[in-house]
Amino acid sequence: MTIPSRSTMSRVRRVSRLSWVDVAVAVAVLVGMYLLLRVGKEATVSFDPAHVVKVDTSPAELPYYAARSLLRMFAALAVSVTFALVYAYAAAHSRRLERVLIPALDILQSVPVLGFLTVAVAGFVSLFPGSMPALECASIFAIFTSQAWNMAFGFYHSLITLPRELDEVSRSFRFTRWMRFWKVELPAGAIGLVWNGMMSFGGGWFFLVASEAISVSGHRHALPGVGSFAGTAIADGDLGKVGWAVVTMAVMVVGVNFFFWRPLTAWTERFKNEQSEAADVQRSLVLDFVRRSSWPALLGRLLRPVAELLGR
Repeated sequence: MTIPSRSTMSRVRRVSRLSWVDVAVAVAVLVGMYLLLRVGKEATVSFDPAHVVKVDTSPAELPYYAARSLLRMFAALAVSVTFALVYAYAAAHSRRLERVLIPALDILQSVPVLGFLTVAVAGFVSLFPGSMPALECASIFAIFTSQAWNMAFGFYHSLITLPRELDEVSRSFRFTRWMRFWKVELPAGAIGLVWNGMMSFGGGWFFLVASEAISVSGHRHALPGVGSFAGTAIADGDLGKVGWAVVTMAVMVVGVNFFFWRPLTAWTERFKNEQSEAADVQRSLVLDFVRRSSWPALLGRLLRPVAELLGR
């Protein structure tokens, strides 16, 4: 029988003891899940195309509108990441597909966002007639078109410029395609993918006003969001409410950077392939706080059997 080492026993002991950091992280995750379900539920109601959906420009509605806009932004980011991984991988590993996909991607990034919005509205309204998900999907697709092309180009470049030593390692150990992608190619392009995603996400903020104003059957519907709030306030000529929208947008940008992008960029520092230690190392208070909790280790232990099954 194998006797666990002292370090293993100490890790197990730390996991079994929940500190105030563990409680804070658990509460934050539960609150986030509750808000996600609560806000997401409002996006599934039905609507009448003949009845114009308007936005209440009361400043008290801005927290709810901010949550709706953030949900669309992160939904578009998730779709953009998936698209970038699949599209760039196909273009980098097939000469025939590369000749078609890369020029097509170059053409797509030159098309204005509003050009995609018109086609997207017609398509999604036919898929979900008379329901709010049609307008939500069209809005998310418009934001997606402002994010995906840059991310796909960046990850494609990281795949075709993979360091020779990493390529030799994967071939010498006879990695499968999935192992090569998960263990070599994705880590090598993780830093570029995250930074391109952050820049693309930042560009998506500028399209909130356009993406949250949808025209259906000659009627203009404004989805609840900070962008539609700002657009309505500008149309009404109310500079005070425009100022409230600008302040809310600034808080959203700073908050997303602090709680999401800063921890993510600091975490991807582990994938740097350098001969010497970097002088400027990314740090994040949120990431350091999460690392102090026992949840990452506990989650890793729970997911290890699933990871081993998928690996086989």
